[in-house]
Amino acid sequence: MKPCVTGLIPLVHVQDVQRSADFYRLLGMEVRESLRNRFGVLEWIDLVCERAQLMLTRASVPVVAGQQAVLFYLYSPDLPALREHLLAKGWNVSSIAYPEHMPKGEVRVEDPDRYVLLIGQAG
Repeated sequence: MKPCVTGLIPLVHVQDVQRSADFYRLLGMEVRESLRNRFGVLEWIDLVCERAQLMLTRASVPVVAGQQAVLFYLYSPDLPALREHLLAKGWNVSSIAYPEHMPKGEVRVEDPDRYVLLIGQAG
C-alpha cells in the first residue's frame, strides 16, 4: 500500500478563539476538545460536525484580513435554511448564487476574523 495521509484538519489562527468558536457553532459545529491557558482563556479548540473538522488557535499577532491566502469551502444539506439562520443572527450573507461549479447554489460569508467561507448546497 502506498504511504498517504488519511485526514486533513485546517488549523486557523484567530484573534479570539471563543468568539470564532461561537460563530462556527452557528454552522452546527460542536466542540470535540479544547485547551485553556492558566487564566481560563480559550487558546485552542477542535470543532466537528459530521465530516467537517476545524481547529482554531489564538493568533500571536493581529489577523490581517487582506493577508489571508485561504478560503474555506463548506457544504450544507439545506443551504437556504442555513442562510436564513445566519441572517437572523446578524451575519452578512450573500444571496444564493448558482455558479457553474455549484449549480445547486452557493453563498459567501465572512467569519469574525474575515476569513471567507463559501458554502455550497450538498447533494
